[in-house]
Amino acid sequence: MILEAIDVGIYKPGSRLVESELAERFGVSRTPIREALQRLETQSLLTRDGRSLIVASLDHNQMAELYVVRTELEGLAARLAAQHASVEEINVLQQMIDADRERVSDAAALARSNKRFHKQLHLASHNRFLVQQLDLVYRSMALLATTSLAVEGRGPVALDEHQAIVLAISNRDGPAAYEAVKRHLSEAFVTRLKHDAGAQAW
Repeated sequence: MILEAIDVGIYKPGSRLVESELAERFGVSRTPIREALQRLETQSLLTRDGRSLIVASLDHNQMAELYVVRTELEGLAARLAAQHASVEEINVLQQMIDADRERVSDAAALARSNKRFHKQLHLASHNRFLVQQLDLVYRSMALLATTSLAVEGRGPVALDEHQAIVLAISNRDGPAAYEAVKRHLSEAFVTRLKHDAGAQAW
């Protein structure tokens, strides 16, 4: 529940997490809250500021490193999906894109459905170990305070990139699926860098 709250932006990078407040918010005792916080700190999702725990943030280099790993793992997932995804799974991915075109002007809704699309892509690889590793990567993605989909004009382009991924998978073309993911995540990373640079401009 804490991780989900970070993921949806209730707690942003730099937010201080207080045991008593979390226990009240989630309606549980402080013991499981304490254990959860310790686990999230071990996973580097939280960091210490004196005696307090705060939501960690990723610097430029860490973000770049994360995108490198994400691109390789997700590219592999797409390549495997081209080999192993069922017709039904491919149809679901296509239906997700079609539905997203109806909500393309709503960045928050698109960001949520984007996560579902990528998760479905991971599952279509039919490799449980790869899915587990991608889950860890996506946990760290929650530390990025903004979504590249919030940048004006990014939504429709991202959906076209999703379409290229699904087309390659439906054609059972593993290398093309890998390259389509690589292009998609490269564009997302460039968009995020430009957005962050603009936000820091004086």
